Order: sequence, then C-alpha cells, then structure tokens
Amino acid sequence: MAAARHSDDTDRPWRPASVGQSFVYVFPCQGEDILKLGFSRDPLNRMQTLHQRYFEFFDLDRAILIQTDKVREARAMEHSLRIALALYNAPAPLVVERNAGGHTEWYRGALAQLTDAAIGFEQQGYRVHRDVRPWLRDRLVERGSVLYHWSALMLEAIQGDDASPLKWTLRNALDAYRAFELPLEDFVPDDVAVWYGDA
Repeated sequence: MAAARHSDDTDRPWRPASVGQSFVYVFPCQGEDILKLGFSRDPLNRMQTLHQRYFEFFDLDRAILIQTDKVREARAMEHSLRIALALYNAPAPLVVERNAGGHTEWYRGALAQLTDAAIGFEQQGYRVHRDVRPWLRDRLVERGSVLYHWSALMLEAIQGDDASPLKWTLRNALDAYRAFELPLEDFVPDDVAVWYGDA
C-alpha cells in the first residue's frame, strides 16, 4: 500500500502533495470484473505506469474519474471508498507493473458500487468523468509536442537494433494515439511516421 501511495503522491514531485487538482480513478480491466482504485494528479500517467498498453488493458468505456480541487480531498475520498470495499479486495493481475506500485487496491465485483458512489459525488458538486476516452484523448493532444521530440530521440536510439526493447516502448506510445483516432502525422516527425508504418 505504501508503494501505491508514494507513486501517486509524487507523480508531480515539484508540487506539494496537498496542492492542486487531483482525481480519484476507477480503472476496470477489459473483459474481467476486476478494477484498480486509486488517486492521482495525473491519471493518464498512472494508467501508463500500470500497463504500457493501457488503452487495451483497461475498459475505458467504464472507467471513472472523480475530479477534486485538492489532493487531500481525493485522498480522503479514495480512503473512504477503500474501507467500504474491503470485502471486495482482490490480487492484482499478473501483467500489472509491480514496480509502479500497482499491486494494491484492486477489487473484484465492485464496479456497480463505485459507479453509484461516483454519481453521489457528482450530486455533491464534484466533476465526474464517465467514459474517460474524451478526457484521455485531450491529454494526449496536450502532450503532442512532447511526443514529437521524444519519438525522434527514441527512433534515433532504435536505429539499427531491431531487438531493442525501445522499439516496443515507442510502438506502444504511437499505438495509443492510433487507438484514440489521433492522426500521428500531426504529432511525430515524418521519419517516425514512416518507421511506424513499416514496423
């Protein structure tokens, strides 16, 4: 549990842990009745650390984000939900990255309760994102300039080494943009787009 708290609390380490917008997230797995509950300032980054192909691994149509103005609010909200769901606790899927602090706060059979809880928080005035695809798509667009420079550096590192694990890191990142129907040519250099088309 401590590792999961640390991972979410420090995903933007230059800002005090109690300051700024935060989210309670509910990430159901695709094709299984199991989900991850937590809080983070950056839910997209959290998804990416849990699974490189988060856009396939998680059921984004059923995912939920509850937006708060302060991390303290999100932490308290998530804590109350964890207590209510104690009997639903489940082991993490084996494919989840353990070094991301992603092996705790998994629950089986709890999505209906969390959906009802989200509706309750919405009625209290919190902004709730259900079907998080539009929210995630907007974040990917915002990060397009970072992708442009990062993908160029990655391709340079990969050139001539077909066995490089960086090849799959780059492909997963580009596949995410395709999964959200974002035109890659708007976000990556031409040589990266060509490599992706040929890879």
